[in-house]
Amino acid sequence: MSRFACPPLLHGPWTRALWSPLLRAGAFGALRGGHPGYPALGVTVPVPTPGELGLALERLSGTGAHVTLLCPPALARTAPDLLRAATRAGHEIAGDGLTRGAGEVALLQTVAGQQVTAWRLRPSERNGAALRTLAAWDIHPLPPALPAPEPGGTAEVSPADLQVRLDDWRARGYRPVPVRELPGLRAATPADLAQHVYMRLVEDRFSAQSHLVDLTQRADGVMRIAPLDHAPPPLPFPPRTPTAELHLHSPRVVGLAARSPLTAYRAYARSWADVAHALQTRPELAQAQVIFGVTLLFGPLEKAGFTVVELPPLQARWYGLGFRLLRLAYGTARPPSEGLPKMAWMTREAFLARHGGTGTESGTGPGD
Repeated sequence: MSRFACPPLLHGPWTRALWSPLLRAGAFGALRGGHPGYPALGVTVPVPTPGELGLALERLSGTGAHVTLLCPPALARTAPDLLRAATRAGHEIAGDGLTRGAGEVALLQTVAGQQVTAWRLRPSERNGAALRTLAAWDIHPLPPALPAPEPGGTAEVSPADLQVRLDDWRARGYRPVPVRELPGLRAATPADLAQHVYMRLVEDRFSAQSHLVDLTQRADGVMRIAPLDHAPPPLPFPPRTPTAELHLHSPRVVGLAARSPLTAYRAYARSWADVAHALQTRPELAQAQVIFGVTLLFGPLEKAGFTVVELPPLQARWYGLGFRLLRLAYGTARPPSEGLPKMAWMTREAFLARHGGTGTESGTGPGD
């Protein structure tokens, strides 16, 4: 599914809810984003008026950052000098909102002095006619902005908040870029829609039910941790011992590993400082006496000081099936280094003694 003409049954207001999944699957060449293994973040800035366009350029001046400016076609008439200034400054001009036809697209490109290759349509603005007009000019619908930054994703920020957000993203290890400069930028596919559905129906529900503490604020943070009020077998502790279970941010680990196994390993190692910081600062983890995880990556955990124990055969096969489904959901072709998972554990005292003084979850690690 890429660029296709909208059939008659997909016209009308009742079909509005269908456009989101169709675009996530790549209809009309809709973009998915960039490679999730690189810390680039596509920054979009809506500038619906000449005043906001001028403010955005003012706030961006001197920051060294280039962004994608979301410009309604009317700016070609009301702010031509500012559009040309944006192009000279190295920013991407993308369209925003409905057009009255190909003439507005042509005028925006001519005045801006650059080819417009991306366009934002809000859910209420999506219809077959608008999407066909964009497709005829080889213009791609932009992916939805993410609620929190992710490597290879897009984030939207108002002109007034630009400086603060840019500083924050850079402090976390992200590299703000225009959407067109995202490494590995590509159109979406049906597999991306399937992954999105899996994440919303499975990952999000599991995170909520498990009260997962997200430790992925850094661009290369890969850990999450869940407080438990018991010690599951085969942990060699009394059943009522409070524990904390480690979980990986699967899409991010897959992206890092696809870029480079060494990059993934370094991110994995740096994330121990995030876990230590959470143990020392998060109230819900204050009582945890043991940190453990069930994983195929028990080799690196053993090197990090964990004790590795075998799982009961039936339990190991069950977890192994779950990990295979994860690999299928996130599309990794890299085979696991081990066939069956094991459990790795370390006491709180030993973990903090080994990893507690190396940083915090908000700090940046060295670039890869």
